[in-house]
Amino acid sequence: MAQDGSTLDPLPNPLPRPDGELEELKRVWKPPSGFAFITAVNNTYIGLFYVGTAFLFFLLAGVLALLMRTQLAVPESDLLTPDRYNQIFTMHGTVMMFLFAVPVVEAVGVLLLPNMLGARDLPFPRLSAYAFWAYAVGGLVFFGTIFWDLAPRGGWFMYPPLTSSAYDPQTNADFWLLGIGFIEISAIAGAIEIVVGVLRTRAPGMTLDKMPVYAWAMLVVAGMIIFAFPAVILATMLLEVERAFGWPFFVADKGGDPLLWQHLFWFFGHPEVYIIFLPAAGMVSMIIPAMTGTPLVGYRLVVLALIGAGFLSFGLWVHHMFATGIPQLSLSFFSAASMAVSIPSAIQVFAWIATIAAARRLRPLKVPMLFVLGFFFLFVLGGLTGVMVAVVPFDWQAHDSYFIVAHLHYVLVGGMVFPLFAAFYYWTPYVSAKPLSERLGKWSFWLMFIGFNLAFFPMHLTGLAGMPRRVYTYDAYLGWGPLNMVSTVGAFVIAAGVLVFIVDAALHFRVSQEKNAGNVWNAGTLEWLPNGTYSTRSIPIVTSREPLWDQPGLPEDVEAGRYYLPGAATGRRETIVTSALDARPQYLVQMPGPGWSPLVAALGTAGFFLLLTVKLVWPAAICGAIAIVMVLRWLWASDPGPYHAPVDIGGGITLPVYCNGAASHSWWAMVVLILVSGSIFASLVFSYLYLWTVSPEVWPDGGALPALRWPLASAALLVASAALVWWSARRLRSDGASRQWRLQVALTLGVLLLCGALGLEIAGHLLAGLSPRDSAYGAVVFMTIALQGVFVVTMIFMGLYTVARSMSGLVSVQRRATFDNTMLFWYYTVAQGLIALVLVHSFPRLVG
Repeated sequence: MAQDGSTLDPLPNPLPRPDGELEELKRVWKPPSGFAFITAVNNTYIGLFYVGTAFLFFLLAGVLALLMRTQLAVPESDLLTPDRYNQIFTMHGTVMMFLFAVPVVEAVGVLLLPNMLGARDLPFPRLSAYAFWAYAVGGLVFFGTIFWDLAPRGGWFMYPPLTSSAYDPQTNADFWLLGIGFIEISAIAGAIEIVVGVLRTRAPGMTLDKMPVYAWAMLVVAGMIIFAFPAVILATMLLEVERAFGWPFFVADKGGDPLLWQHLFWFFGHPEVYIIFLPAAGMVSMIIPAMTGTPLVGYRLVVLALIGAGFLSFGLWVHHMFATGIPQLSLSFFSAASMAVSIPSAIQVFAWIATIAAARRLRPLKVPMLFVLGFFFLFVLGGLTGVMVAVVPFDWQAHDSYFIVAHLHYVLVGGMVFPLFAAFYYWTPYVSAKPLSERLGKWSFWLMFIGFNLAFFPMHLTGLAGMPRRVYTYDAYLGWGPLNMVSTVGAFVIAAGVLVFIVDAALHFRVSQEKNAGNVWNAGTLEWLPNGTYSTRSIPIVTSREPLWDQPGLPEDVEAGRYYLPGAATGRRETIVTSALDARPQYLVQMPGPGWSPLVAALGTAGFFLLLTVKLVWPAAICGAIAIVMVLRWLWASDPGPYHAPVDIGGGITLPVYCNGAASHSWWAMVVLILVSGSIFASLVFSYLYLWTVSPEVWPDGGALPALRWPLASAALLVASAALVWWSARRLRSDGASRQWRLQVALTLGVLLLCGALGLEIAGHLLAGLSPRDSAYGAVVFMTIALQGVFVVTMIFMGLYTVARSMSGLVSVQRRATFDNTMLFWYYTVAQGLIALVLVHSFPRLVG
């Protein structure tokens, strides 16, 4: 039953739709013209912008790779200086991992998921636009540092102490640490959009067991981003604070430890491998059924394998640290986990092979299938070498040799780039008026496949022969020259294959607002329905995993408007929000149209991080203020309230156009943001405890801590602020609009109490004589206070914003989404503050 008690049976063919209904739908979803086209926010255009920009970074990183391979082609080459080589090496890895690999998987998700799920758009289109523009502008400026000798040179992993101010006092490392802050913001924003979009905007009837495997893959990946990225966010904060202010998190002489960076970085870094691979695996699970005309064999096992791989990947970070002197028991555990993660990958590979074997008839090999078969070969080989380096004694021999370079590229390029090119050829007809060329596509595949094996297979041998990673040259007598020359030739053959693809795209890729090439593969999933800028004409009922195969006439019925929401019912952009488990219609979410706010906010964000990198504090502050104002501006219009009457979406179902509380999609987004925040705080708690295990001697005894009256007073203020918010929630239910001054006063007072709690905590430690520059203990304590300060400042904006909306008459018992979200984040901020107080003031007393 739907929300109003009706069933979700397929709709009978109704009378003809009202005149002008389709025209109104097209008008509402029409993209802006001229220069204003850059203000578009719907997924089709943002997705294409996103994919195109990510591919540009792929090309730029490829050029850097060719420079490195040319330098290493012959012994004792002087094409590049050591410093320039280090910059190019660092930028190649950073661009590939941070500016291409993660963004492109989110970009493809933004482009495909709404249509694949039967939605008009993802639920927060301005958030997607903001994430893209921050990434594009900031990323291009960051890449430009290589032309001004400002590029980082400490490796894409940026290990201290070589990246500390003592060894690298210039701003090159700061560009990495602050300059990619916007990439982290973009990734988190994309993850929030994907989680809420997949769980809450599926077509009616698309229960979780009918969801496309690619949607499952993106849901798992978004969850991994939520829990993995916070570790590297904290790590970059710690290292930048150490470089800028001298807080010794990684300085051994003052109780710090450089290995803390490795723990935090690789807790992100190894899940990132699967953040990259799992979307590619999801693409393969979509392409093979279409190419064979056979449903995916073992659907449930494949979904479980995706979830299992995502879960196990968080237990592998020490896989990269076997040579750092970690205790043998820990090495054994992580070695076993490194081997165990191969099981979910093997399940998927066997499911793909079984699907091909189950095909009712053999079809001619098309280009997408060629890239998939190439992926099979390369990824399996990379997986086998991965099991080898999971064996600790072998890893000790191969660590930091070119054997690891070969393994890394077979896994990442074979496991992600080849499926991505398969996806380019497979889904181009979804967005282009013409498919790409089969003839040019086959040339591109064979050049890339042969070139890849020429380039990277010999590196296994050079690694076993003793060639270390990250060297800019080598002596002729070592005998590595011939193998390096073969690898260099292979790199240029890969480049030729990519060039053929670019030529193919230039000749045949044509974006059309009216009509794409259509379902040329006879695939069975919803993205191949007839679509325009508004996605599909009407939102269908889904009764199987391959609705286009199992529901005859579905494309024609959808295009004729015979399903749900065939027009613009409210005169605005809208889509159906459904329940998370069984996809029952719940309400309509009204989405914004084009606007400048996301673009200007993104420019301000990029300007803030990049200007802060070069120590232009006031211009950076101005850019940050602009970003905040623009975000508040778009948020002000994003909560229209229940101004429109409930809408008949078809089939006898009437839905409200507004929702409060836990059923609201904005509430779900706030919960995801809290999970991100909690992960950052958990990483800081880990850092605190880890530094104590390394240097307990710098931890004070109880007598050196602030008197207990300080944390108790701070805790009392935190609890009092939460109580005021709780009281405000009760008053909102009973007070009329004329008495909302109580809520306004309570929230304002609550903000002051949060500030007072933070001030008391700072004062207590300063009066006790603690300095963040003297020891790792002081640094991590003040970092805990600083992180809480970030949340208090956030609550100042959120609390006063809610007060402003209340004063404008935009908060009521019927229109309380803004208040609910503020209350939820407020409670989290108080809980984090209380836990921090217990940790900082109780732990030294317990262990002292």
